[in-house]
Amino acid sequence: MSDPLVLNAADNVAILTARGIAPAGHKIARRAIAQGAAVVKYGQTIGYATAPIAPGDHVHSHNCAFGAHGRDYRPGSRLAAAEAVLARHPREGLTFQGYHRPGGQVGTRNFIALVATVNCSATVIRRAAEELRIEGALAAFPDVDGVVAFAHGSGCGMADSGPGWQALQRVLTGHAGHSNVGAALFVGLGCEVMQIARMKQELGEAARFHGLTIQENGGTRTTIAAIKARVREMLPAVNAVTRAPAPAAALKIGLQCGGSDGFSGVTANPALGVACDMLAAQGASVVLSETPEIYGAESLLLDRAARPELAEQLLARLRWWEGYTAMNGASLDNNPSPGNKAGGLTTILEKSLGAVAKAGATPLNAVLDYGQPITVPGLSFMDTPGYDPVSATGQIAGGAQLIVFTTGRGSAFGSKPAPTIKLATNDALFAAMRDDMDLNCGDILSGVSIEAKGREIVDLILRTASGEATRSEDLGLGDNEFLPWQIGAVV
Repeated sequence: MSDPLVLNAADNVAILTARGIAPAGHKIARRAIAQGAAVVKYGQTIGYATAPIAPGDHVHSHNCAFGAHGRDYRPGSRLAAAEAVLARHPREGLTFQGYHRPGGQVGTRNFIALVATVNCSATVIRRAAEELRIEGALAAFPDVDGVVAFAHGSGCGMADSGPGWQALQRVLTGHAGHSNVGAALFVGLGCEVMQIARMKQELGEAARFHGLTIQENGGTRTTIAAIKARVREMLPAVNAVTRAPAPAAALKIGLQCGGSDGFSGVTANPALGVACDMLAAQGASVVLSETPEIYGAESLLLDRAARPELAEQLLARLRWWEGYTAMNGASLDNNPSPGNKAGGLTTILEKSLGAVAKAGATPLNAVLDYGQPITVPGLSFMDTPGYDPVSATGQIAGGAQLIVFTTGRGSAFGSKPAPTIKLATNDALFAAMRDDMDLNCGDILSGVSIEAKGREIVDLILRTASGEATRSEDLGLGDNEFLPWQIGAVV
């Protein structure tokens, strides 16, 4: 059996790299741990022993539980070190082949988007997209990646102002005006809260914006026909836009992890973190999200906040989440999921410490509301739930042209109009789900350096941005992962 992996000299647990007394990815005690004593991994407390633990014992949810984590925050205390990380990576002039849009944005894909303003128009946009596909409407337009229907379950029965309305409005306008969208058509019923006129006012009189309603068009069947006619009119102009060189600085990358395991914080997440550092040095934007999944590791972000107000914004969001979960009879320590636990993750503290690693080590330059536009280079944090479809929808609404998704248990996730790149944390997963995984990071356990894997991820990101299809695109995933966060009362 391979020797257990020790991540930090201060750790009192090690990770099994092969099955022993527990599955690979799980923890065993390096030395005796008294009941009530801290369990330490990554040099950080991840929980507390609920019973005496002997050297060599399996350490997991049967003898380790969540407990208080340190809140002696020192915002900006490691900013200089974070800036040094940024300076260490050269500006190599990396480029990709992208679609240049008005206003200076650059897309990695070229879709036509049908955006429902309300659940009532979900069926007509889905039916129109499907009929266009069956009819072969795109056959003569090879530079159009598809017609995608963004349908959802909201848009009415909600307040016409406030956080819920603002979040949905940002998502809808963010997808319609996305750099991966060549033209967009808003479709409403006509009497809903989320009015097309307000959408149009938000986006302005951009040439890529169109809108219609079912009530004005005389019903379902005539509206489907009208949508199809509009799309056929759009196709020549959207197809005429071709790829041209663009700097890596034009990229905005959403970072996700799901189905995590005990290797996530050892292989794929830190390798993605190195890739993010390299891209940040190019002037690209990388966006960490999933607020409930940084809980317990927030100091790793606060310590490198570029400005004091960013630290306060992040702490305010964490306080909001503590109240939000309590109001709904839950708590932020109810993570990890059953699959995470089966993969070796015991507490939210352990999961969060590994999850934050995918953001790299450069300064935190912005804290964003859900779906808020991504405007600054380097690392931003966007407030989202931990549920992957909702989180990625917010990142894409903010402008992310690609999602990079690490997984240790396996994932069948995809996204549109921004494709998802999936990174496997271990060799077994990569072999078992080869059709779903884009890159294996499990070979870090057998000697590939995290730095080398980071460079490999950057290369894959640039190739994907230039048009290379991801596994999720090959499988046709992404139509059902558009899921805006519904905040507030349904009335």
